[in-house]
Amino acid sequence: MHTPDPQIVIQRFTEAHVEGVAALYNEPAVCRQVLQMPFQSVQAWRNKLELDNERRLQLVAVHAGEVIGQLGLEQTLRVRRSHVGSFGMGVATAWQGKGVGSKLLTAALDVADNWMNLRRVELTVYADNEAAHNLYRKFGFEVEGRMRDYALRDGVFVDTLSMARLRQSA
Repeated sequence: MHTPDPQIVIQRFTEAHVEGVAALYNEPAVCRQVLQMPFQSVQAWRNKLELDNERRLQLVAVHAGEVIGQLGLEQTLRVRRSHVGSFGMGVATAWQGKGVGSKLLTAALDVADNWMNLRRVELTVYADNEAAHNLYRKFGFEVEGRMRDYALRDGVFVDTLSMARLRQSA
């Protein structure tokens, strides 16, 4: 198991990070593993930042002033599903497998459990992204189902897995 770099700092996503987050998701290898469109503008990410509220946690991983990862966690708005949150995450290609995803998930799940009182945290991940599956399993996520032809990637419809982690009541 890789020990995360202590110089990687998790911060709240702010205006200071907008250009770095846009650059992160405009990396072709990152963009193809998430549901973002390629060539998004800095303004598009600034607009997403403006949607911020207490039901949304937006984090970045920063190393030496450079954004190397981003995670957005959102609590479901529906009253009967207010115990549920979902997230998406991206890590710069050069930093994959080096503990960035673990640091982002550790911070996000701490807030989910101890501040948002989320019992269920869910995500979708491409079925062929084994590295992501392994990371999520390490944090207690389990596959709940396969969604066929879920998204278009590189001109081909691809499957995703639905994964969730349930926090047990104390």
